[in-house]
Amino acid sequence: MASSRAASSWARRARPLHGRRIVVTRARSQGELFARKIGELGGEPVGFPTIEIVAPPSYEPLDRAIQALGSYHWIIFTSANAVAHFWARFRKLEQEMRLLQRVRIAAIGPKTAKALANVGLKADLVPREYRAEAILEELQPEEIRARRILLPRAAEARDILPNTLRQWGAVVDEIAAYRTVAAKGDGADLRAELLDRKIDMVTFTSSSTVNHFVTLFPADVVGELLAKTAVACIGPITQKTAEDRGIRVDVVARDYTIAGLTQAIVKYFNRQ
Repeated sequence: MASSRAASSWARRARPLHGRRIVVTRARSQGELFARKIGELGGEPVGFPTIEIVAPPSYEPLDRAIQALGSYHWIIFTSANAVAHFWARFRKLEQEMRLLQRVRIAAIGPKTAKALANVGLKADLVPREYRAEAILEELQPEEIRARRILLPRAAEARDILPNTLRQWGAVVDEIAAYRTVAAKGDGADLRAELLDRKIDMVTFTSSSTVNHFVTLFPADVVGELLAKTAVACIGPITQKTAEDRGIRVDVVARDYTIAGLTQAIVKYFNRQ
């Protein structure tokens, strides 16, 4: 009997998400790692991508900026997606690495810094907290004044970073390196599962995943659909977007990464 209890306790520690069905709303191309982590911990990932990452209407503005890299003092990357699209254009234009030698590079967090490292670039600045405001906290206004800054990012990104840098006197080229659009499909099947209480948790990893999730359901039923289903967000910005949309949030990762979100989800269910 004692050995049976010990084995059961070990199983719960090794697979703490056993039996939990957890919705992954990330883009299909990026949700695999998160889904795999959930599966390794015994959970059942339910793929429901609400967004797709696509090219901007035109790469011409980004191409011009890349060809003028020597004129910039800083490049600020706020996502691994921005790094990927920037680097793809950099290579397509057959630019040389020496163009980046005199440019300082900021990355919003470790995942973005890793994406830079994977293409041979080192981030000079990675803030302790992974959000745009934290980048601003690491920079000094007097050091930014009159500096040219390239900001390749999502077309739908928040304005606080470029607006603040401009207020400090920087010349900011804010360029759409990619777009986040609604994924194809509808929410009929997920809605049925939510109503039948067959989903334990819905996760959001960006404001875009929240906003496009909401568009798949009538505005007046979203809160009701999630009323008895736990909701987890990767960080406070995503949390605020969810709450502004009428969604109650139960879990917010302290470390704004997929690993941090996974840990927060495990802790939540361990308390149940």
